[in-house]
Amino acid sequence: MSVGSAADILSPVNATGAWSLASDESSGWLIDAARTLIAVSDGAILTYFALINTSYLLLILLAVGELVRRLRRAPFAGYDDTSASPFTPPVSLIMPAYNEEAGIAEAVRAMLLLRYPVFEVVVVDDGSSDGTLDALRGAFGLVEVDRVVPDDVQVRGAVESVHLPRGGPVPLVVARKANGGKADALNAGINLARYPLLCMVDADSILDSESLLAVAKPFCDDPMRVVATGGVVGIANGCTVVAGRVVEPRVPQELLGRIQVVEYLRAFMLGRTGWSKIGGLLVIAGAFGLFRRDVVVAVGGMDANCIGEDAELVVRMHRYLRDQGRDYRIVFVSEPISWSEAPSTAKILGKQRRRWHRGLTELLLKHRRMIGNPRYGRIGLVSLPFYVVFELLAPVVELAGLVLVPVGLLVGAVDPDFLWRFLLVAYGYALVVSLVSLAVEEYAFHRFARSRDIWGAVVGAIAENLGYRQLTAWWRLRGMWDALRGAPQVWGSMTRSGFTESDEARASEGDRA
Repeated sequence: MSVGSAADILSPVNATGAWSLASDESSGWLIDAARTLIAVSDGAILTYFALINTSYLLLILLAVGELVRRLRRAPFAGYDDTSASPFTPPVSLIMPAYNEEAGIAEAVRAMLLLRYPVFEVVVVDDGSSDGTLDALRGAFGLVEVDRVVPDDVQVRGAVESVHLPRGGPVPLVVARKANGGKADALNAGINLARYPLLCMVDADSILDSESLLAVAKPFCDDPMRVVATGGVVGIANGCTVVAGRVVEPRVPQELLGRIQVVEYLRAFMLGRTGWSKIGGLLVIAGAFGLFRRDVVVAVGGMDANCIGEDAELVVRMHRYLRDQGRDYRIVFVSEPISWSEAPSTAKILGKQRRRWHRGLTELLLKHRRMIGNPRYGRIGLVSLPFYVVFELLAPVVELAGLVLVPVGLLVGAVDPDFLWRFLLVAYGYALVVSLVSLAVEEYAFHRFARSRDIWGAVVGAIAENLGYRQLTAWWRLRGMWDALRGAPQVWGSMTRSGFTESDEARASEGDRA
């Protein structure tokens, strides 16, 4: 064998060996880099959960101070004076309705019995395919009238007819229009409304008798600056309802309902009370909000292109009033309650949360120029960035943590001690925040008279972290993706069990009789 041939034989072996060594070094470097990246990501996720839970706790503490102040002033609230005063501004209650035949008449009767000096109820039948209009016609003796409908805000579906009660003083207006969606129905109601304050309520909601007085009081106390107020939304599932009023609040027996009770207390009552305290309130629930009509008209009414039209209206009002350089207030009032039926199945809940997060995504995209903009004060520098980081991106971080933390353990990027720290910060801390919310609600309002309701809510607070949060994170992520890809907007339908007296309630009524 020649030297040359030997070299030819050996050279590929050497080259392969060199390549193998280089490959091992390269793969080792990649593995180390991947482990480092996972460790850093897990640490960032841990910090994120610590920050989000701390921020919620701070909002609750802010709410506590506000609730204590209101409790001290409660005996001097002056609702009797407000109810009798000729200076209390009249209100138009706008109730959009679509296929609400089963309960619309009872809902309108309950609204007409609210305690308030001067108000009207404007029902807008948004092209229902059932007997919604017939039910109202039979209950209130409606007759069609000729009435010019102003065009103060744009409406997609034209108003086809307007109806009033026959020969009676009932302050009710019913309009039938072509189907255009909830926001479009609200816009039609805005055009029909006669009074300077607009109260937007859902057809399936139940209001406490003094709710309207409570949300209107800030307008009476500070008429030049207050432009909108919102009230608490509570879960009616399991409550005792008599004559269109919740007479005994209760925590639902179903676990899904109990979890939502805790959510609503933490986010819809205490969270929004905290934001209101610092002048950063962004969301007034569409189920119960009161607005100055002139400002709503000035900003163009409800945005029919945004599925989260209630929150979008509030942000647009902030934007308009800040651009105008006006001194104004948007206030959350924690005393009144609007009761609404919450989803009772995971399927319906998933559609709701997917829709909510899509609405949030669309809102933030539409008003992205405000985010971080000092021109918009606390709204631009605090509230909107908070919603981007801790609301919009929360499902992304939640699901990333569920993947990266176990992967980090498997590849040795994190140790078991980190897992325990993660669980304590992400879920243990969240449980503490929920329990604090329950304690504050019990101290401030004591709405639940039975101890088993309190313990039921505690069970809900614990169960929230065991699968519920993870499922809602997935639904919310899908809602964000729907908004980003421009998927068709679908509200879907919610199967409701309705508000009925339980056998126990009827029995107790019989005992009292």
